Amino acid sequence: MTRSTAADLVARSNRLGSDPKVTNYAGGNTSAKGTDIDPVTGEPVELLWVKGSGGDLGTLTETGLAVLRLDRMRALVEVYPGVEREDEMVAAFDYCLHGKGGAAPSIDTAMHGLVDAAHVDHLHPDAGIAIATAADGEELTTRIFGDAVVWVPWRRPGFQLGLDIAAIKAKNPQAIGTILGGHGITAWGDTSEEAERNSLWIIDTAQAYIDQHGVAEPFGGVRDGFSTLPEAERRAKAAALAPTIRGLASTDKPMIGHFTDADVVLEFLASEKAPALAALGTSCPDHFLRTKVKPLILDVAADASVEDSIARLRELHAAYRADYQAYYDAHADADSPAIRGADPLIVLVPGVGMFSYGANKQTARVAGEFYVNAINVMRGAEALSTYAPISDAEKFRIEYWALEEAKLLRAPKPKTHQGRVAFVTGAASGIGKAIATRLAAEGACVVVADLDLEKARAVAAELGSSDVAIGVAANVADAEGVQAAIDATVLAFGGVDLVVNNAGLSLSKPLLETTEKDWDLQHDVMAKGSFLVSKAAARALIAQGMGGDVIYISSKNSVFAGPNNIAYSATKADQAHQVRLLAVELGEYGVRVNGINPDGVVRGSGIFAAGWGANRAATYGVDEKDLGQFYANRTILKREVVPENVADAVYVLTGPELTRTTGLHVPVDSGVAAAFLR
Repeated sequence: MTRSTAADLVARSNRLGSDPKVTNYAGGNTSAKGTDIDPVTGEPVELLWVKGSGGDLGTLTETGLAVLRLDRMRALVEVYPGVEREDEMVAAFDYCLHGKGGAAPSIDTAMHGLVDAAHVDHLHPDAGIAIATAADGEELTTRIFGDAVVWVPWRRPGFQLGLDIAAIKAKNPQAIGTILGGHGITAWGDTSEEAERNSLWIIDTAQAYIDQHGVAEPFGGVRDGFSTLPEAERRAKAAALAPTIRGLASTDKPMIGHFTDADVVLEFLASEKAPALAALGTSCPDHFLRTKVKPLILDVAADASVEDSIARLRELHAAYRADYQAYYDAHADADSPAIRGADPLIVLVPGVGMFSYGANKQTARVAGEFYVNAINVMRGAEALSTYAPISDAEKFRIEYWALEEAKLLRAPKPKTHQGRVAFVTGAASGIGKAIATRLAAEGACVVVADLDLEKARAVAAELGSSDVAIGVAANVADAEGVQAAIDATVLAFGGVDLVVNNAGLSLSKPLLETTEKDWDLQHDVMAKGSFLVSKAAARALIAQGMGGDVIYISSKNSVFAGPNNIAYSATKADQAHQVRLLAVELGEYGVRVNGINPDGVVRGSGIFAAGWGANRAATYGVDEKDLGQFYANRTILKREVVPENVADAVYVLTGPELTRTTGLHVPVDSGVAAAFLR
């Protein structure tokens, strides 16, 4: 029975969780009751399978279920100390667990175990929450559903809410579910199919009623001066604003950003009611735990200049922090967790779009998705009635809930580069790919920039989803192309923190055979290219005010006078001195600039594979296949240098150990005495 019940529950959960009209990421929970054989007694035992704490319905697997003995769980009713101490019941769930492994039971476990139904769904659909947050939600529930769905006044999730719903079901045998005031819906059934069918019926019925009976313009008309900007104009303005907004949102701790200019967001921001509704904040706990109680909304016209918008954003940010501190002070008591930061997680810019923030890209993206859900909820509530979210006092009780704090403390320790955005040029192969791979493994969001867009995207896909890495086209010798790549970076991840100038090429020729074209090509890509990338990135780094790192992948040839190498070595010397110059110039902004001098990185190198290897092998009189070992044999350590060795150096220079180091060149050459830095 275990396998069948659990598998059916997972399948139902995945179907429900993959439909955005049903619930949002990590929102809601599902359960099933059944019997299994107790391995100790050999007797049948009634069990509850329920989605565990922190899981996501759409991606749920059996390991994400908590399995509890139903008799023990229901026996907790006899020892329940009352609503003032109901938090203690979560720890008591641990004494009801059956078997080994499984997920930790969530706060909603009581809702599933105490309700007398074999299958229970608790979901957060926009249409359902619209009814739940309407000022006359109870009356609307009766009008829309008759006696098939029962209204439950707002109560914080927990054991008492489970008792309330259980009592309602017992008193209303005809009912198939409830509307939970300010929160969401619950539905049940005798079979998994029936529970799913009832959940979908409630959602579809609510949406149909809103569509048929709601007013045409629930957000009012368009505010004069706040209409949506044309696409190219708004994307350009978003890219110009993004670094400053990210810096403001990262005042307390570094944040990764996400930007969306979806129609639903732009329509809301242009509307007459947007300022007042935004000020009311979100209602569903799943929403405001990820979006904070309310967003920061810019109050200047859509076509205001970037400079005027930034000036006003700074003023509004200061006011937002003061307001959030006042919210905390008004509701905190001696037992409340410390304030977790007063910066906004959602920043709304009329005419442009929404910026959302989190500790990583997924969290930032999901925060934005939740605010879209909140917009949909407000639209539905305003279409039928008046949007009336739960009070700030109730929001605070959940946001600073001891159980929520405990969940945050259980989160894995962040990796060294989490919260940082890395832009790596020439990253589709060789050294650049190794650097991108290492930084992604250390928690950074990575932009794989390369002349070959398809290869850049392929490498990004190897590193993970778009929450981890993206590929962009970047001809580093073209100023407009470089700026476009940096703009794509700040729109994808909010800003940029770590820039690696790695793009390069080489032609091995003696002086008399080196053409002007050879010289210009190598200087355009490496000397000019590094300059253009550093310049474009510096604007974002300075606007953020968060410091940062610029790394130049130079070469031992920047100081070593090798044969037949005039153009390449000269441009590498140019790069090496850019490191020193920019370390001085950018230091006042907390930006560190360092260089790495590799030698003879043959394996995996695009430069060596493109003819440089054959030329150098001919110069030294060795077979090309033996070139790597040739380079190794002439070093002090007699060890070949590979791309990962250079990536290690980038990791160390940009990690937490060398925060006081700038203007440094680190040799990664196994020891070439002639290239020792003096």
